[in-house]
Amino acid sequence: MPGLLENCERYFGSSDLYTVLGVRRTAGEAEIRRGYHKTSLKVHPDRVSEEEKDEATLKFQILGKVYSVLCDKEQRAVYDEQGIVDEDSDAISQDRNWEEYWRLLFKKITVDDIKAYEERYRGSDEERTDIIQAYIDFEGDMDNIMDSVIFADIENEPRIREIIQKAIKKKDVPAYDSFVKESKKKRDQRRKRAAEEAQEAEEMKQELGLGDKDDDLKALIQKKQKDREKELDGFMAQLEAKYCNNSKKGGKKPTGTKKGKK
Repeated sequence: MPGLLENCERYFGSSDLYTVLGVRRTAGEAEIRRGYHKTSLKVHPDRVSEEEKDEATLKFQILGKVYSVLCDKEQRAVYDEQGIVDEDSDAISQDRNWEEYWRLLFKKITVDDIKAYEERYRGSDEERTDIIQAYIDFEGDMDNIMDSVIFADIENEPRIREIIQKAIKKKDVPAYDSFVKESKKKRDQRRKRAAEEAQEAEEMKQELGLGDKDDDLKALIQKKQKDREKELDGFMAQLEAKYCNNSKKGGKKPTGTKKGKK
């Protein structure tokens, strides 16, 4: 029977666990969970056709095992040092219901839940912590920071930049050149991309006659699966990973005080 690394190579094109989840080898717990959520959304058995369900289920199970290894300190240390995984460990060998496990990590949410959480999150200490941690993780690259922090849209970029600038002034974080010397051209390109994504989302809603209700959101996802899955999969996965992530639950919040290299 193929092991976890062999299955990763076969079904995801790489035997590297970090590559499978799309995260860095230095990724912290929150980034690993975000990567797992984003990748698993693409192959969730409920989001594919009947013909693809068996393979999607297998991929979903493989991703669960990858996440179990990388979120276990001892398992991850062995993998990082030796490039192997313990196939007999509980994280891999136990007969786990991966769908229930996934739901424990990422509870089902509604549009109203998202809106309510957004109101609580913006301007909170939690948001500031996430912004500062993203700044450190990505060494000041605003493109990655804006993609990483939930609810970070282009209209809020000045406020996010101000939070980072205050942290730099207080010497809580390093002054990365990629942030303090970011060119106007790069900022303009980021704003242009945001405008194009917003326009695409609005056109898609109008094309399908959808609004903001839960049933409309569900219909949008189902329609996307059938007619435009390949074209929009990355776009929708990004939105869901950004707005539907429940990674804060049960995880240790980053302190935002560790130092990175300039």
